[in-house]
Amino acid sequence: MSVDARRIAVLGTGKIGEALVKGLCTSGWRKPEEIVATDIHPERLQAIKERCGVETNGSNREAIKDAALIVIAVKPQDLPALVQEIGDLVTSEQTVLSVAAAVKTASIEKHLSANVPVVRAMPNTPATVQEGMAGICAGAHATEEHMALAEEVLAHLGAVVRVHEDAMDAITAMSGSGPAYFAFLAEAMIEAGLLLGLSREISTQLVVQTMFGTAKLLRDEHIHPVELRENVTSPGGTTICAIRELERAGVRAAFLNAIQAAMERSRELGGD
Repeated sequence: MSVDARRIAVLGTGKIGEALVKGLCTSGWRKPEEIVATDIHPERLQAIKERCGVETNGSNREAIKDAALIVIAVKPQDLPALVQEIGDLVTSEQTVLSVAAAVKTASIEKHLSANVPVVRAMPNTPATVQEGMAGICAGAHATEEHMALAEEVLAHLGAVVRVHEDAMDAITAMSGSGPAYFAFLAEAMIEAGLLLGLSREISTQLVVQTMFGTAKLLRDEHIHPVELRENVTSPGGTTICAIRELERAGVRAAFLNAIQAAMERSRELGGD
């Protein structure tokens, strides 16, 4: 089977799969005709074809035939059946990139032909607005070339870091689940605004923009969180009173415990 070096097959067009297709097309890194998408829902394929102009196919086996990169973007519980379906067709000339949470590279490799390179990734939901964070790791047969390809693809959805596979559960707990932690915090702060007499609309705007601006300061100005907190915290002022209450309530310890619990659950789901 001949492989087209620019051809990408995206198997599954849920949130991450669709975000990847959109990101690749809008960036111009790949032309729409160089991407083929599959999904078990015909209406979803029709929608992504209309929005992005990419090729769609109802058959995973047909879609991967000449693709240099095969992106598996289905739910973790659907991945074993998918890999078994396409396993005999995938060759060592192709790269498999899985974005299914908690599924180890070895679990994918055992259904594929010998020496097929597999890269595992853990993106998060901000990828849908090209501000995601993804961790990637190499399978047994993935080389620097395959990692670089996966990194370049995911860079169109945000930032990418490379780790060893034994760190992927920590990546899942930190950035994979991370948006839910910030959403939980935002929800609590918005409710506090309501308690203080602000409207929900104004309270939401205050919280969301403050979170966004703080994130930009930390990222773009390379400010350490401690430094930023101290800059806002004046002696005897309002912020130190608030921080004291958070420390009294054990919020810091609660976050440590929560993220530890998320990592342990990720390990359980992965079969450790």
